[in-house]
Amino acid sequence: MQTNILSAKNHPGPYRISNCGLLSFYFILFLFRPAMSHENSPLDLHYGMFIPTIDKQGTSEQKQNWLHLSESLKIVGTYAQTELGHGTFIRGLETTATYDPKTKEFILDSPTLTSKKYWPGCLGKTSNHCVVMAQLYTQGKSHGPHMFMVQIRSMEDHSVLPGIEVGVIGNKFGYGTNDNGFLSFDKLRIPRENMLMRYSQVHEDGTYVKPQNAKLAYGSMVLIRSSIVSDAARGLAQACVISIRYSAVRRQTEAYPGGEEPQILDYQTQQYRLFPLLASAYSLQLAGKYVFNTYLEVNDQIEKGNLESMPELHALSAGLKAFSTYEASAGIEVCRICCGGHGYSQASGLPKIYVDVVPGCTYEGENTVMMLQTARYLMKCYSRAKQGQKLPGFVQYIGQNLNKKSCMSEEVALGCLVMAYEHRAARLVEAAAMRMQSLIQGGKKQHEAWNGSSVQLFWAAKAHCHLFCVKNFVDAIQAKSLSSKTVTVMKSVCQLYGVHGILENLGEFMQDGFFSGEQVGYLQRKMLALFENIRPNAVALVDAFDYPDMVLGSCLGRYDGQVYQALYDYAKSAPMNQTEIHSTYYKHLKPLINPETTSDAMQFAKL
Repeated sequence: MQTNILSAKNHPGPYRISNCGLLSFYFILFLFRPAMSHENSPLDLHYGMFIPTIDKQGTSEQKQNWLHLSESLKIVGTYAQTELGHGTFIRGLETTATYDPKTKEFILDSPTLTSKKYWPGCLGKTSNHCVVMAQLYTQGKSHGPHMFMVQIRSMEDHSVLPGIEVGVIGNKFGYGTNDNGFLSFDKLRIPRENMLMRYSQVHEDGTYVKPQNAKLAYGSMVLIRSSIVSDAARGLAQACVISIRYSAVRRQTEAYPGGEEPQILDYQTQQYRLFPLLASAYSLQLAGKYVFNTYLEVNDQIEKGNLESMPELHALSAGLKAFSTYEASAGIEVCRICCGGHGYSQASGLPKIYVDVVPGCTYEGENTVMMLQTARYLMKCYSRAKQGQKLPGFVQYIGQNLNKKSCMSEEVALGCLVMAYEHRAARLVEAAAMRMQSLIQGGKKQHEAWNGSSVQLFWAAKAHCHLFCVKNFVDAIQAKSLSSKTVTVMKSVCQLYGVHGILENLGEFMQDGFFSGEQVGYLQRKMLALFENIRPNAVALVDAFDYPDMVLGSCLGRYDGQVYQALYDYAKSAPMNQTEIHSTYYKHLKPLINPETTSDAMQFAKL
């Protein structure tokens, strides 16, 4: 093992918990839930979404009625939004909640096959209540999706209540311990008081009172999406721990005749695949931390209806949710490949990590849609910049002078890296805006122009998120809260993150001549030099994530390096090895070997 110069106290560590309130407390409980074996708890959504939704969207009376019962697990709940026919497009949901003023009740109904709730976690067998998103109808008018508290099972014997059909959806790619389910209603009546009415209300006579600001729900979205960024970062970090530790143990192919087989981590090609992913893991952890802490800082303002900073934070969290899950999912697969054949075994721990992270590309908003949400905000910012308006915070780079040339030198200063990413993002934002403008001027309608520009809009949003991750990483290094030795190491990791990102997307940085061929050579040589700089501390850098063996669940990523003994013990413990001759020999193999001993086998042989 390398000397660990990055102690736990210096590691970009736990989120601030002080002054965060009940909502964030349960969110943190969800965020830092036990990760043993990378299986999700059937109570994840109870703590991670159900309780926070009641706290955020419920009135004082509703919170008094439901939170204590939820905290004590008398009520076990989940959040039911996604339907068989609709997911990300919330306005298209088909479940209805029609108010009946005569009985002061809402009538919940699933009028079509595609209106059945489908995929909510913890729904099939675990939960006895759920928060249901349904289209609100009152006084003959539709008021869009609203949230309703619905009891679906008896709190006495857990039996399904009348008017409800609920069950599990069957096997999935992963999440085997989570009972993702389906749910439908047959004109189920619930009290008027079961509509979550903190921001919008339905009076007893059916009068609808709309929220003061329709964007008040954005706070919850930011919170959940920041958790997904952190989840993705954690998954990628754990995959890096496993693959880099294993690469320090595994030896392969003598470097010269008669020489010792080197550690595969000493091969430059292995470093080229793994070290940029290590840098990404650090960057994404810092990004998730930033979004969460920023949410806590502006939460009081949101509660008071001041949403000035919310559009930027909402757009950033949507884009980072997509950016981080794409990066982590692809990166974990590279880590698996870097572990050779052993990486394909469940003993590596990598398959479980992959199936735990990859659903993040879809849930809480499909990634392409999330990127386009970010792009919509960027287009508004571009329009404002062209009108001479000052842009807020991080988006001030939009509308900058694109005639500037790169300041990149052989040193590859952090400031020059940030400048390069700002230029790339600004150019792609402008290119997307100009594409839309050209299509509209050519006679296309707004929605047609948007669709016809959506690929470039996606590129712009991705560049925006990439810029944020680079700049946020640089800001963290320059915050002067780390020791000088740690800063030296982390600066190399940060530089690698920026340099590798440029080289992987070189066309977007060179298209307008921002970089010269000579400067590209600087970057290529710098990347190779950074591999050498990082190699002595590579194991220390993954040890600094401080994931115990119990959490990693990996024979390859063991802290003590006893990889081969662990793999052998894993194999010996396999159920099929508990008997010398397995039952399948008698049932299937023996009749094939000696068909004359079994008449059925003889008939089979004749066929």
